[in-house]
Amino acid sequence: MTTWADAVLVARLAAADPHGIGGVVVRAGAGPVRDAWLAILQNTLPAWRPIRRMPGSITDARLLGGLDLPATLAAGRPVAETGLLAETDGGLLVVPMAERLSPGLAARLAAVLDDGTVRVERDGVGQCRPARLGVILLDEGQGEDERVPDALADRLAFHVDLTDIPWRDAVPPEEPPPVAETGPPGEDALAALCQAADALGVVSLRGPLLAARVARLLARLGGRDAPGEGDTVLAARLVLGPRATRMPAQAPEEETPEPETESAPEPDSSAGQDARNPAPLDERMVEAARSALPPGLLARLLAAGARPRLPRAGKAGVAAAARHAGRPLSARAGDPRHGRLALVETLRAAAPWQRLRQREGEPRRIRIRPEDLRIARFVQRTQTTTIFAVDASGSAALERLAEAKGAVELLLAEAYTRRDRVAVLAFRGTRADLILPPTRALARARRGLNALPGGGGTPLAAGLDAAAELARTVHRGGGTPVVVVLTDGRANVARSGVAGRAQAGADALCAATALRTGGIRTILIDTAARPQDTARRLAEAMGARYLPLPYADAGAMSAAIRAAT
Repeated sequence: MTTWADAVLVARLAAADPHGIGGVVVRAGAGPVRDAWLAILQNTLPAWRPIRRMPGSITDARLLGGLDLPATLAAGRPVAETGLLAETDGGLLVVPMAERLSPGLAARLAAVLDDGTVRVERDGVGQCRPARLGVILLDEGQGEDERVPDALADRLAFHVDLTDIPWRDAVPPEEPPPVAETGPPGEDALAALCQAADALGVVSLRGPLLAARVARLLARLGGRDAPGEGDTVLAARLVLGPRATRMPAQAPEEETPEPETESAPEPDSSAGQDARNPAPLDERMVEAARSALPPGLLARLLAAGARPRLPRAGKAGVAAAARHAGRPLSARAGDPRHGRLALVETLRAAAPWQRLRQREGEPRRIRIRPEDLRIARFVQRTQTTTIFAVDASGSAALERLAEAKGAVELLLAEAYTRRDRVAVLAFRGTRADLILPPTRALARARRGLNALPGGGGTPLAAGLDAAAELARTVHRGGGTPVVVVLTDGRANVARSGVAGRAQAGADALCAATALRTGGIRTILIDTAARPQDTARRLAEAMGARYLPLPYADAGAMSAAIRAAT
């Protein structure tokens, strides 16, 4: 668990060697505690080290650099522009809302952290500039749904959590002494750090390597030429503790030896340890890192294991291309009649060729050709709508309906943060009924689910047709539909309403094929007491993920749906 003293020390270390330690992942919402920590970081940073803030909607041209359009048009020749990364050389780049970084932007930042340079070859400009910087990632995500990309967070030495620090404790520290950049510590300390990382389940080698550099910085901060054991243990606590993915084994307690009458041998001066404290250095690192873990984390890891995070259904929607609205992407060549003209990018593409296109004696004008035209591109996050198609027929209907009701309520409880909607279709007798239109209102869903009927025949084809039609309606409205079918697959009512298993089964397979042809994502949950071949064949026909959950409760069902989507 991060304390304010540790957070202040991390700020001092980050300001001392930004590129060497990579930076800091700061998990905290906007507020006075985070502002106080950022103020300490800025005040500690030497005056010659710049600190910049990256806008959330930054373009590649502003981030990496490229053609300076006003200077190019004024000079009549290509003039390069310095990007934000090159401007931050030697300093720190603050990235707000880092939990929402796109994979491409995270990859660009990771490449700069690895190489210390930014290379640009675009718009007729080729340049390579130094960008030895550190990154401060402000993680404002709530819960575990939104997190900083793992590939980027692994390159940063420190992960601090300020959410539980009260405002009264966030007091400015005393003026710290200057800290110089150094190399890694000796091989013995590095080997102990690797052993401690292995005991904590830290897979990446960047963890012990960054901890080694932090140990050297701690030594210089204390005025020592080389890091001691205390520096290395503290570095392990600050760097390896937040990265732990498993509970380290407790060291067995040694029995106290009986006092001997003979004289004890003289301690070995090269061991560097007190004879009364013979614990190896790596074990002390593990114990120090254990104290830095959040309360309850080890218990959860011990009970559930370090499972990888599964994507939540619709937590940010599905990225869909848009012509006129949404988050802007890089422009591309195209016809303005089929999109919005990107004027600046069009001028940027035409600027390097103006000297060749100018004619002798003619007034100076900007000459644009069709191949210079660029159109803007946008991306929008669509809303996910989970459509439950529930088999409400037969004697087991009450059990299936109870599970469906519970699963819907659990999914709706998280809909506000994931921007999801839920709809429920029930098919029984000879038709399918829309019990709950697409909604995020939990109270409305409960009222609709309480009146959900059960019993009668199984018009499976009618249920699949109704689900496909509702999914197409959601898609036309700009949403992303996901159809979840709860059935045992044994249809006995055909599309015409006539009873008969043969025709009903054929109609159901035809309706399932239509779902697959329409490109609708589907999940089939087999609710029979034993997995049925009919349900499995139906899932194959609709291209659905097959989940045999005959005894699953509402919690297990909703978890399976979130994992599958």
